[in-house]
Amino acid sequence: MAKPNSRRPVVGIIGNAHALNDQYEVHAVGRMNSEAVADVAGCLPLIIPSDPRLVSVEDLLDLCDGFLLTGGRPNVHPSAWGEEETPAHGAFDRGRDAITLPLVRACVDRGQPFIGICRGFQEVNVAMGGSLHPEIRDLPGRMNHRMPPDGSLEEKFALRHAVRFTPGGVFHRLMGAEEVMTNTLHGQGIARPGARIVIDGVAPDGTPEAIYVRDAPGFTLSVQWHPEWQAGEDPVSRPLFHAFGAACADWAAGRRPVVTGVA
Repeated sequence: MAKPNSRRPVVGIIGNAHALNDQYEVHAVGRMNSEAVADVAGCLPLIIPSDPRLVSVEDLLDLCDGFLLTGGRPNVHPSAWGEEETPAHGAFDRGRDAITLPLVRACVDRGQPFIGICRGFQEVNVAMGGSLHPEIRDLPGRMNHRMPPDGSLEEKFALRHAVRFTPGGVFHRLMGAEEVMTNTLHGQGIARPGARIVIDGVAPDGTPEAIYVRDAPGFTLSVQWHPEWQAGEDPVSRPLFHAFGAACADWAAGRRPVVTGVA
């Protein structure tokens, strides 16, 4: 008698290009991302090299049950929303752009789950037609959301500001609270929301911090902060990864959402 399929859902974690010792090129993800996927979401983490010469969106959609769009130092290139690059836009990773932006759109159409974190949050907005501010702290009335330059990891990932969710909205219902405390380690942020992007949580200065894609059949929750930090212990991170893991398990089991009226 055949045994039921008991494999863990596979989550593709989008890697970032790095140079070890300023010389040896690698694709890598932070260990805390893999641990959050394995230990909290209950899925099998798989590092994806974000280079269109090596992988295709079609291959990834067939291989993985869900995707984690990680944070990363390079930014989305502004040509993705029709602007010229400036020094304020920072460094770029065009290979990652070429993978993640069409991947997000394909997942939205199929109902395949993904979660966006920091740069990944920004990628979701850009993929849906939105734009980004190159430097949030330069805007009138905005706080500095960047990672502190000094200190331990505990100090850099410490809770630094509140995020208030839409009353009765998706994040409010998931978290069981209208307001939570989060870390903050980003320079850029949403300028113009993309089509169907719902801003469901904001920082005290009005910076968008939590979004999802309206009328998408699958899991599209994305956040500007870093929930992978101590994900199993943090009361905000844990329900987010639990819900993402459940969505990936549904996809792995063949329980497909009904795709109707998706633009």
